[in-house]
Amino acid sequence: MAALAKGGRTNIFGFLLRLAARLPFLFIAGRLYGPEIVGRFALAVVVVEFAALVATLGLKRGLAQALTTTERPHVHVVWDAMAVAFVASLLASALLFAFPQAMFPNSAVNGMEWLLPTIVFAIAWSDVSLAALAYRLNVKATVTARAVVEPWTISVAAWALFYVSARDGLILAYVLSMLAALTASLIPFIRSYGLPQGWRPEIRPLFALARRNAPLAGADALEWATRNVDRFILGLLFTPAIVGIYYMAQQVASLPQKLKTSFDPVLGPVITQSLKDDDRAAIAGQVRQVGFWIVAAQLGLALMGSIPGEAVMGVVGPQFVAGTAALAFLLVAEVLASPGAVSESALVYIARHRNLLISCGVLATQIGLSFALVFAMRGLGWPVNYQAAGVAVALMLALAIGSVVKSTFLSRLLGAHVNPLRWPLVWAALSAGLVGFAFTLLPRRLEWAELLFGEPAILLTYAFVLWRWAFGDEDRALFRRMPKGEGAADPSGGDALLRPS
Repeated sequence: MAALAKGGRTNIFGFLLRLAARLPFLFIAGRLYGPEIVGRFALAVVVVEFAALVATLGLKRGLAQALTTTERPHVHVVWDAMAVAFVASLLASALLFAFPQAMFPNSAVNGMEWLLPTIVFAIAWSDVSLAALAYRLNVKATVTARAVVEPWTISVAAWALFYVSARDGLILAYVLSMLAALTASLIPFIRSYGLPQGWRPEIRPLFALARRNAPLAGADALEWATRNVDRFILGLLFTPAIVGIYYMAQQVASLPQKLKTSFDPVLGPVITQSLKDDDRAAIAGQVRQVGFWIVAAQLGLALMGSIPGEAVMGVVGPQFVAGTAALAFLLVAEVLASPGAVSESALVYIARHRNLLISCGVLATQIGLSFALVFAMRGLGWPVNYQAAGVAVALMLALAIGSVVKSTFLSRLLGAHVNPLRWPLVWAALSAGLVGFAFTLLPRRLEWAELLFGEPAILLTYAFVLWRWAFGDEDRALFRRMPKGEGAADPSGGDALLRPS
């Protein structure tokens, strides 16, 4: 718990940094580039990032287990992983070069957009190197690369490159941000592990590593697809402008989701160590504790984003207010998804194949519901913006079903409950909701007051009820500094993990 609390504090700080850096990008992209260019950018990025995710071959989560069980020098294992990711990235890039229309299904490839696949290796290498650092509980590197370097680079570059090329500016800014994040990942990676002296890549172990991680790669790909296939479906059914409006709502809503992914670097190694000790009760406690922290934080952010939703989307640009309904459903979806997402952090090690089948079912449900709802609304003559919001509703329902199934399954495997939900969350949400609703009754000319005064009021009300009636001693550990050395890696070599208490 000390390791989780320490990593959680670092990553929540990183989330706040990411939030502060991501908002300027959304403002710049919305105000300068407009919905159509943003929509084309959103579709291209979703395909490139999927290619990079597949190229990691599950090593983002599988590397911790490989390092825990190996007898080889750790520096050789991590460079084996980097070699595997590099080869897989080359194959993925070649495929996108051969079929560039996959990145732009509803429009033609223009300008420098066909060069976008060259960045796949940078994303994959950054992910693998940060996973290796997370094994040694170096979460600061992830915070620096993902929460500082990457978002600030894309924000500044998007603003500067708009005056160079309004058409290619966003794409070029994205490429620069990925290269900057790779640099910020490799520097601490090489400092920690060093260059591989006497290392020689061995083809057979490399293929064996990739084969062992296939279920993990599938789980990562399915989780990612569940959060991004809605954008691709919209690209098939609507114009780029509609995709751009939805993308902005998705980006605002995805900020709470980063809280869950922020805990992955520290939760994975702690769970693998508990598995090595065969301490299943400890795993249940870790999943339950982290799940509550994430749900509590995400619910508060969902209230702050959805109640004054029109004002929030209006900051990005007046034409993006049409995405308010989608924003509300996406924010609720993030809250409902958290118990299942945290449970999956353990399932990928305990029952990886069955977890993969559940994830396949969730994705299939989402895709089926998305098309069904859009076509049903289209048949009824509903406005286009409502049709697009139907994809968000499908995501919300599918993630809720997935959470129930995965939490129940993990609970049976561990012989202990892992449900993170507590009744005071309901009282906190209702109290904050009433306060927020009062601010929405202000005249439209005072909409700015919803953000300036309404948001802090919602947050303070929610936090007060939560702290007073929901938080126990272990929850408050997230906000306390531990004695020096507690919850840290073994100073003897950095390879051992703290055994959870």
